[in-house]
Amino acid sequence: MEELDWNEFHLDTQAIRAGQHRTPEGEHAEPIFPTSSYVFGSAAEAAARFSGKIPGNIYSRFTNPTVRTFEERLAALEGGERCIAVASGMAAIASMAFGLLKAGDHVVCSRGVFGNTVLLFQNYLGKFGVETTFVDLTDYTAWAAAFRPSTKLMFVETPSNPLTEIADIRRLADLAHQHEALLAVDNCFCTPALQRPLELGADLIIHSATKYLDGQGRCVGGAIVGGQELLEKQIYPFLRTGGPSMSPFNAWVFLKGLETLGIRMRAHSENAQLLAEWLEHQSWVDRVNYPGLKSHPQYELAKRQQKSGGGIVSFEVKGGREAAWKLIDSTRMLSITANLGDVKTTITHPATTTHGRLTEAEREAAGIREGLIRIAVGLESIDDIKRDLSSATL
Repeated sequence: MEELDWNEFHLDTQAIRAGQHRTPEGEHAEPIFPTSSYVFGSAAEAAARFSGKIPGNIYSRFTNPTVRTFEERLAALEGGERCIAVASGMAAIASMAFGLLKAGDHVVCSRGVFGNTVLLFQNYLGKFGVETTFVDLTDYTAWAAAFRPSTKLMFVETPSNPLTEIADIRRLADLAHQHEALLAVDNCFCTPALQRPLELGADLIIHSATKYLDGQGRCVGGAIVGGQELLEKQIYPFLRTGGPSMSPFNAWVFLKGLETLGIRMRAHSENAQLLAEWLEHQSWVDRVNYPGLKSHPQYELAKRQQKSGGGIVSFEVKGGREAAWKLIDSTRMLSITANLGDVKTTITHPATTTHGRLTEAEREAAGIREGLIRIAVGLESIDDIKRDLSSATL
């Protein structure tokens, strides 16, 4: 079969076909290879594989055909040269950090990131001598001021979790490169269907495949996308040695999820836009955070950088935690869970779930207040979603 250049194809086509290499069986769907090891034709071939003199499968901790298909497909979607799939989104961040950083290095990270990301940089990498400075996502003066001679990495979520703040990726990439540092962007909320950070100058993309890449809440996984040399020389060796591996079954599930990524992200965004506009007119809501609203501080930037606002809406209710919990507990259809990206709408209270392990001061600095609620808008009827929230407030 002719080897195609998937860069010539549209995203919706890439999401269905990129990365597949059919076996002699001629299968139409991608197969799962549930094997731990591989058989070599000779001792010499085994030695050549292990030394890297010839390509091929060695051991499924770091080489598996199903995982490789997922990696190649996601790399094509993001416009990257290489992808490394791992066991979770947090494993992706950890693998990137362990591959790139050493004792004495410095990281600059946006303050409004997932709570566990803060803890990873602050508590765990800190134990190994890597220091992290946290700055406000959109305060570019603070980003520039945070740099040191030892700064090696900038890390950012955009849109941020859960306030949906938008960072100017190109501006941050230029800043990083001026200081000979790398910019890593967590693209979990948008996915390549809505935003392609590498095209805006980012060096690395982080994914929790658990979220929108799967789309139905079935498996846990993560990925790192970037340039071939950077991933091959600095991050892949950690995967091979440290072993935060993605299972073949999970990779196959994510492949099925990618097939509908473009359609789902358009539908998520459409529902989220309608919900955000409705929430702005509710008397019990103090503030709505959604990049597709003209009231959003980075509305114009979001229009330039993203194809649409995405599927995440957060809002503050009047009455603090008590009112927020009452609303959440009174919903009948929405799923009370901290996960996001499913076709099912989910609702959570960030201050006591996703960001609950942060200190009160850290939450306040990140804008995570007690009245804040985050909704990952699913693909149910928007009328039913609104009705569920309306009945919860009666």
